[in-house]
Amino acid sequence: MVEILVASIPLLALLASLLFGHYPGHATAMRLGERIARRRRRASGASGVFVPRPLDLHLARGGLLLAFGLSGRAPPA
Repeated sequence: MVEILVASIPLLALLASLLFGHYPGHATAMRLGERIARRRRRASGASGVFVPRPLDLHLARGGLLLAFGLSGRAPPA
């Protein structure tokens, strides 16, 4: 019983902080987002030449390939 209470202390602390309006990690996430946005703006504006990004082609592999292959078949009778 004591192990369950000890294991639930971090959850209770997080729940209490959320109930009081404090969002842990929010300031860190905002600083990281601003740093990434600043880096992207600086990198994209530095060259002045438009370089197209390569297309993201999502090809079916593994289980998804099998699912696509079997999707046209009717179920067995």
